[in-house]
Amino acid sequence: MVSAPVFTRDQKDLVIIGIGEWSVGNIVMTSIGLGSCVGLILHDEERKIGALAHVMLPKSSGKPGEREGKYADTAVTVLLRDLAVKGSKPASLKAKLAGGASMFANFSGNLNIGERNVDAIRILLKENSIPIVREDIGGTVGRTITYFPKEGGRLLIRQADGAMREI
Repeated sequence: MVSAPVFTRDQKDLVIIGIGEWSVGNIVMTSIGLGSCVGLILHDEERKIGALAHVMLPKSSGKPGEREGKYADTAVTVLLRDLAVKGSKPASLKAKLAGGASMFANFSGNLNIGERNVDAIRILLKENSIPIVREDIGGTVGRTITYFPKEGGRLLIRQADGAMREI
């Protein structure tokens, strides 16, 4: 059985990643309330660092001032850039994905934003030769994720229905 870590709001070694935000480093990172959004993790095991972005939509409009972590196309770029500053190369990175739920199950077609987010991220990772080693995507239930860069890139997933797993 997977047990949930206990965190306090003032914990110094934890960063909370909101919609459109990202973080790079070796401290614990968490993203709360991933519905159709996708938690994109890039992990560099050799350096024991990684990055987490809370991606909301597949494609940016390209307008200045947009939050880079909000869109799949810009999030992948900014994570690679910030990881490169810390010495990581794309060849040393592995990806994990979580989220991408279909939050509007009664609608069809273009409203499946979760699926579109996942598809966009997969294409971008493939273009950068970054393998997806694990994923927990789709379904109709939101998730909260906690990423542990120093622990082999462990990713703890807690679903809104209470189910927990680790990938």
